[in-house]
Amino acid sequence: MLIALFVVIGLSVLILGHEAGHFFVAKLFKLKVDEFGFGFPPRMFAWRPMRWVKEGETLRQAQGETEYSFNWLPFGGFVKIAGENDALSNDIAKSDEENAALKKRLFIFQSATVRSLIILAGVIVNFLIGWFLLTLVLLIGTPQAVVITQIQPGSPAEQAGILQGDVVKNFTDSKSFIDFVNQNRGESVTLEVMRGGKDVLIAVVPRAETNPNQGALGVFLADAGTERQGFFGAIWGGLKNSVLICWMTLIAFYDLIKNLLFQGSLLEGVVGPVGIFSVAQETGRIGWIYLIQLLSIISLNLAVVNLFPFPALDGGRFFMILAEKIKGSPISRRIEGIVNVIGFAFLIILMVLLTFRDVRNLL
Repeated sequence: MLIALFVVIGLSVLILGHEAGHFFVAKLFKLKVDEFGFGFPPRMFAWRPMRWVKEGETLRQAQGETEYSFNWLPFGGFVKIAGENDALSNDIAKSDEENAALKKRLFIFQSATVRSLIILAGVIVNFLIGWFLLTLVLLIGTPQAVVITQIQPGSPAEQAGILQGDVVKNFTDSKSFIDFVNQNRGESVTLEVMRGGKDVLIAVVPRAETNPNQGALGVFLADAGTERQGFFGAIWGGLKNSVLICWMTLIAFYDLIKNLLFQGSLLEGVVGPVGIFSVAQETGRIGWIYLIQLLSIISLNLAVVNLFPFPALDGGRFFMILAEKIKGSPISRRIEGIVNVIGFAFLIILMVLLTFRDVRNLL
């Protein structure tokens, strides 16, 4: 229950941070922001803080223009920037003088550079959050462990009931575990593994003789965990790992789309919202620091995926600005709307398919 709550709060912070990036950059360029929402509707309550305004030589308090809403669905948030979806906001005053002043603060009338910075700000924040969390993980260090990543068919490990994903206890690296197994070839040994948050004892007899490409136990291993690093080493290591994760995410998302379009199948290993909670539950049982590491990966994934030139994503909107710059005139609102609807529909279908597979795997 605590793990699920942590994941909900963590994902909400990642989404809220993304929207806050749009919000603060829009405010930096003095655009009119109508609303910043914490969570999603239905609305719980809203607050419009007072601000000081100057009239001539005097200062007076007036109600702020940005409404901060608190909503019942605590999954991130949203921001409404005036003129973002409609060139003629209902708030535009009737007089030409006031009209011109307000137009300067509407998103649609900003330069391509300003609009691009506002759109890409969310992606930048997600990258910074991911980098910060990875740096934190390296500063703290993660417990070292040996993880079973694959089982050879017909091997002693398979016959004994060792499973993929088991964490071998009492060993901090693969070499020491392999040495232990080799020293006990042909003899029964008892291994203690962690599986699903529980300790399991497994008796197994390693092969006395092995053929080429055949291990005594018949398992593939991976070393998990990192040693604690110094401050500057953690920052640099966090940055390098962040860039590497972004690159791997880019390749994985490309393979996902390619498989879906040309083979009609979903790429193995990719999970949807339900799958994320399942992975988080297993990760949290190993240790809370690994859960923080998982959130950092999710944040970096959000940064990369949102950069794709795909309608309904930040990358798609940025691509539209580039197309407008190349074309030399604004893209038709009708065409942009149609493209966004198609893109959004595709994303919904993709999420439904991933969720269906996640639920099926849980059953």
